[in-house]
Amino acid sequence: MSDSPYSTQLAELARKISETQLLGTDPEFVELARQEVARLTAEKDMLEQAAAQFGSDHSGETDTTEPTKGPCTIEIRPGTGGDEAKNWANDLLRMYLRFAETHKLAVVFIDELIVKIRGTIILNGVARSAFETFQFESGVHRVQRVPETEAQGRIHTSTASVAVLPEVAPSVIKIRDEDLEWQFMRSSGAGGQSVNKTSSAVRLTHKPSGLVATARQEKKQEQNRKIALELLRSQLWEIEEEKRQATLGAARSAIGRARRSEKIRTYNFPQNRMTDHRSKQSWYNLTGILEGNLLPILEELYSALTAEPGEPAA
Repeated sequence: MSDSPYSTQLAELARKISETQLLGTDPEFVELARQEVARLTAEKDMLEQAAAQFGSDHSGETDTTEPTKGPCTIEIRPGTGGDEAKNWANDLLRMYLRFAETHKLAVVFIDELIVKIRGTIILNGVARSAFETFQFESGVHRVQRVPETEAQGRIHTSTASVAVLPEVAPSVIKIRDEDLEWQFMRSSGAGGQSVNKTSSAVRLTHKPSGLVATARQEKKQEQNRKIALELLRSQLWEIEEEKRQATLGAARSAIGRARRSEKIRTYNFPQNRMTDHRSKQSWYNLTGILEGNLLPILEELYSALTAEPGEPAA
């Protein structure tokens, strides 16, 4: 069990259960403690089931060919709106990072506005991978708000695109060495001693498709090469997945995972409302949402967007 990604969460839950049981010795807190122990125990049972399934799925095999069951890379790009679009892209990244921090997910920075997230989230009572959790965030996120630099108080509309990519095994997407063009440069940093004085940053171009992947966060070039190649493989998977989705019926392709160019969501600050245009659902309290309070939203979207056409959401 020590090699399971659930080990830390299980240990933390066991500690909380033990501490809460001690509260039960105080007559004033006995009922509250009983309810909390029941809740924590149920959560621990679900994680233990997920850990057992993980052990079964990974016994003797580490190179999974099911991309959707593993980590994900979130790549955010500013769209229309100039500097405000850049600010919005950073706000979205911070939102996902806050969610990851709250739920103890592991985060690796790949490049500016690109992060890899790994771990497991309980969605609607079921353990889901990072990719399963975030997959429906892919698409264009539009914001309507008054920028801090706007002296006249006018509302501006800006956009940022989000791509959620799975970690794809080499056996799933094969890339020929002759199709790759590698470029190496010095990593940019905050200045002073933190600036990398070697050419460790990597820019990788896939010549047939023109796709580009960059990685600069690691100090060693070899690590950044590996990260860039993994990112490129994920980008190629996205293209193949879009081709596959295009072959599905119109009713099926109208829902589910969006292309990164498809407008999926609007954040309206004057009305304190976020609306998802696929599920036709709205949520309020934008401050809380941008602070990473996403779990209810992710759960509702997962139910709505994984339901078969004509089938009610779970």
